[in-house]
Amino acid sequence: MKKALFIGHVWPEPSTTAAGHRMLQLLDAFQKFGYQITFASTAQKTEYSLDLAGMGITSVDILLNHSSFDVFISELSPDVVVFDRFMVEEQFGWRVAEFAPKAIRILNTEDLHGLRKAREEAHKKQEPFALDQWTNHPTTLRELASIYRSDLSLMISGYELTILQETLKVPENLLLHLPFMVKSISKQDYLQWPNFEDRKDFVTVGNGRHAPNVDSIQVLKTKIWPLIRKELPDAQIHVYGAYLPKQIKEMHHPEQGFLVKGWGEDIGDIMESARLVLAPIQFGAGIKGKLLDAMLHGAPSITTPIGAEGMHGNLPWNGTICRDWESFAQAAIKLYQNPVQWKEAQADGVVLVNTLYDKEKLQDQLQQTLETLHQNLDAHRGQNFIGRLLQHHTLASSKYMAKWIEAKNRR
Repeated sequence: MKKALFIGHVWPEPSTTAAGHRMLQLLDAFQKFGYQITFASTAQKTEYSLDLAGMGITSVDILLNHSSFDVFISELSPDVVVFDRFMVEEQFGWRVAEFAPKAIRILNTEDLHGLRKAREEAHKKQEPFALDQWTNHPTTLRELASIYRSDLSLMISGYELTILQETLKVPENLLLHLPFMVKSISKQDYLQWPNFEDRKDFVTVGNGRHAPNVDSIQVLKTKIWPLIRKELPDAQIHVYGAYLPKQIKEMHHPEQGFLVKGWGEDIGDIMESARLVLAPIQFGAGIKGKLLDAMLHGAPSITTPIGAEGMHGNLPWNGTICRDWESFAQAAIKLYQNPVQWKEAQADGVVLVNTLYDKEKLQDQLQQTLETLHQNLDAHRGQNFIGRLLQHHTLASSKYMAKWIEAKNRR
């Protein structure tokens, strides 16, 4: 049986973050492919951490800048190593390359961190964002180096795949577009959803440790909700998310119909009770799990170009994409009251899910790519000259910095 080692930036939390749900999808896929999986992390587990043992996955606590990892990976001898985000590849990539050189090294990007940071910085400065702010960002340089050092990088956003290939000329064979992988929506699923009349109110969802989510809730409270509430005085908005900070919790105001609920255990129930999902996202990267969850449970959404980025290709959005808050509020009011347009938007979401996110198709693509890499790994690496160059220099610098820290810790 082939062995896969996942090195997590954190322990997966599918019930609180889209990144956690993404990791669960990858673990499911590798199990389907027949891999024996070990998941390792330097992080602390939380009450929301996934029950890996219940899935038949071995959990291992590892140390940063410590030679015990070298012994661990040498004994494990994995066929594939998946790094959860580029920071983990920076920390452990050289050790994997040295002590498990035959293992395929895969980078799970989640999103382009440099793009997210560059957008956030531009937003804070109230400046328009341009791609050269991303290409010149120091995080982008680190991230790109990690992509080249890896044998394959999984790209969740079609937009981010495009800018890597077209703007930075990253070779096509180093990247795989692999968005969220979900079960397609059947006619039976569709018919079982609550209809327009059985749903009410608005909902927004977002982990409070993610800055774009906090900003989105603040925009809803101060700019958008007063406009909606003026036209729909009986409507409420329900705000869900784990780890919501104090300033968000203090926005709870039942008299204004603004209800801060905190963590919600069942996202399906939340989405199926709501008539509309609101996501006024001003910055960020990757694709938005909350908006896919809305489609999976028949709830149309109102969002921004950043919110919908990389999510719908050339297909219609399941709702409305707006660039200003007045238009956003008016679109929400209109769709909330129009059952015909609402039903059309819901149907657009079904087409999106079944066309772009079908688990069976995407798992097949991933499995075929892995098999090709297993069969042609030396040739694949031989074509990646920049990757070999970075392995030579970065491996040495990372290695000896880690060894210096390790020696310092011993003293």
